[in-house]
Amino acid sequence: MTVENKIKIGVFVSGGGTNLQALIDAQSCGKLKSGEIVLVVSSKPDVYALERAANAGIPAAVANRKLLRDQNTFEATLTELLDESQVEVIVLAGFLSILSESFVKKYEKRIINVHPSLIPSFCGDGFYGLRVHEAALARGVKVTGATVHFVNEITDGGEIILQKAVSVKNGDTPETLQRRVMEEAEWKILPEAVELVCQKIAKNKIKGE
Repeated sequence: MTVENKIKIGVFVSGGGTNLQALIDAQSCGKLKSGEIVLVVSSKPDVYALERAANAGIPAAVANRKLLRDQNTFEATLTELLDESQVEVIVLAGFLSILSESFVKKYEKRIINVHPSLIPSFCGDGFYGLRVHEAALARGVKVTGATVHFVNEITDGGEIILQKAVSVKNGDTPETLQRRVMEEAEWKILPEAVELVCQKIAKNKIKGE
């Protein structure tokens, strides 16, 4: 696919950016070929994800959630940044700010999120980060994993794109389980799902849909 035909991707982050790095690596090695990351937006300043973007030569911006306390102002800032870079697909990669129903609907089937469980288990409001793995261990599940899904107005409620299972081991802590789920599932299926979505959008653009 030529550079001109690649789908422009914007990645929203709030922290270290390990999933962002997985996308950057996939782009570098050709696994992510139908899309190109053209923008990284962080809801917090001074996070390592911004350094990852800089190291990869990807333009980045900060929409500081603490300063932009009003939801409308925050989302207007996000929209302006997306429009400036002509972003067509948004990937939430550890993005901790809630997006409104109106924002999500504006980008219907264009916002992708990765969640560290096999949805519908351990998902929804309040389930993020280590809390997901703490809940999985407390329940005693033997298999967990990760899910990539489209974002809609319901937290973790959008259509599933890909899932990958990960075994829970005896003696696992929330931290060790979190790391294994990232390494064995999140970092693998997120780039795969983004490629699938970009492929589909690119084909529809060629057809004129």
